[in-house]
Amino acid sequence: MGHFSRVLGFLLLAAGLPLEEAKRYRDVLGHERSPGHMREHNQLHGWSSDENEWNENLYPVWKRGDSRWKTSWKGGRVQAILTSDSPALVDSNITFVVNLVFPRCQKEDANGDIVYEKNCRNDAGLSPDLYVYNWTAWAEDGDWGNSTSQSQHLMFPDGKPFPHPHRWKKWNFVYVFHTLGQYFQKLGRCSARVSINTANLTLGLEVMEVTVYRRHGRAYVPIAQVKDLYEITDQIPVFVTMSQKNDRNSSDETFLRGLPIVFDVLIHDPSHFLNQSAISYKWDFGDNTGLFVSNNHTLNHTYVLNGTFNFNLTVQATVPGICPSPAPTAPTPSPSFTTPVPTSNSSMELSDIADENCQINRFGYFRASIIIVEGILEINIIQIADVLMPEPQPDNSLMDFIVTCEGGTPMEVCTSISDPTCQITQSRACSPVAVDERCLLSVRRAFNGSGTYCVNVTLGNDASMALTSTLISIPGKDSAFPLRTVSGALIFVGCLAAFITVITAFLYKKHKEYKPIGNCAGNMVKGKGLSVFLNRAKASFFPSNQEKDPLLKDQPGVF
Repeated sequence: MGHFSRVLGFLLLAAGLPLEEAKRYRDVLGHERSPGHMREHNQLHGWSSDENEWNENLYPVWKRGDSRWKTSWKGGRVQAILTSDSPALVDSNITFVVNLVFPRCQKEDANGDIVYEKNCRNDAGLSPDLYVYNWTAWAEDGDWGNSTSQSQHLMFPDGKPFPHPHRWKKWNFVYVFHTLGQYFQKLGRCSARVSINTANLTLGLEVMEVTVYRRHGRAYVPIAQVKDLYEITDQIPVFVTMSQKNDRNSSDETFLRGLPIVFDVLIHDPSHFLNQSAISYKWDFGDNTGLFVSNNHTLNHTYVLNGTFNFNLTVQATVPGICPSPAPTAPTPSPSFTTPVPTSNSSMELSDIADENCQINRFGYFRASIIIVEGILEINIIQIADVLMPEPQPDNSLMDFIVTCEGGTPMEVCTSISDPTCQITQSRACSPVAVDERCLLSVRRAFNGSGTYCVNVTLGNDASMALTSTLISIPGKDSAFPLRTVSGALIFVGCLAAFITVITAFLYKKHKEYKPIGNCAGNMVKGKGLSVFLNRAKASFFPSNQEKDPLLKDQPGVF
């Protein structure tokens, strides 16, 4: 009889009739791997071998391009987005997150049901229904909500029963993660997260694949598949940000000579594996200034020459760990006439050594080519003056800002006029400039009406951009006390009675010991007679402090 069965089986196989064979996880999930791929990896904690059988009756398997994918979700296709915090330093944890993106106008509510968003129109217009999938009602009608039920559909593809934690009834999606010849399955809502420890895993790139199923009566329907690469490395992932005042574009790694560059080291350690480690930084800026070693992740450095420099950073982290047990060695043969020595003490020493803490050093490296050029280092407003108009303008005041700079030659000047808080911009204007080596120019701008304004003046060229700000108060045309605010200092101009009082005090004390008078610097105003009076009064009060500003002699261009 046995011989007849074997012959019958051979005939069926030769006839090409299909023989049913249970699918395994690797058949369903291992699309990119050969059957024997990565079998040498250590067992991941909480994961199972993909040699286990897959219940295809409860969890159907569809190939890519199957027409059933188009109808697996009401209203369109669901997209799964898989992300991770790769690269992961070996021995640390790496976390994967899957987020489901539903078709337009659909979302998950607090009960885990899928509902239509209010007042949202998709290609089909406004939906008259509230629910896309009302799983709460389905659970009440069936035995899904009965945690004591022995229903055969409340299980994962490998036959393991669903866990029943608090609020588990609102988890309507089944996520199956697969990597390194192993899988992990869990219930979830529209997002799922899983972490694995990378200890003893092979360095390099690996693939994580995720398949997502949704509830469908007493079975499940696949709705999305996604995969992504991740990396395990023995080098600390390091990145350095470089920033500098007045630098126009820090991303091009071109910086200015004579200004400090701030180097800030960012270590990619999302699982906080290095939190208890001693970390040191070795800086080499490539300009023959030597090697700097510090425990601080930020450092300032100023290049004093133009050119290209090779920046190198080495990060070292000392990680505490358990010393590996030494390999056992064969005992030395003893002469037959010698009494053997007990070896119990030796095994105890090995155990003690294995329990001691070792220091494991991990390193990270960062290199960059830095270009240093001449740039605009500083900008200052040294004088603000009214522009005398042939005919008074009732709602318009023109002001000249005398500006100087240091460093490179500017090619453009921009000014913005804002409210007193410097937050709301009212007007902005830019124009090209041509200045000599003294970098002296006059910027003329108009102000609409009286009030206090914040004025930003910016000088720029291809590599740099320098900014300065000032507050200025524009008085009304009929004001007897015009005010100006320059760089935060209020300048009081006008008030003839005040000057008469000062002159009287001066005449009273002219034969007494001189005492300095508080600063009350004057500015140019629109009354010529008053300006002449102010200049003469100033000369009489302070004969040894005559104005020597070269701006009184030079005439900068007006822009």
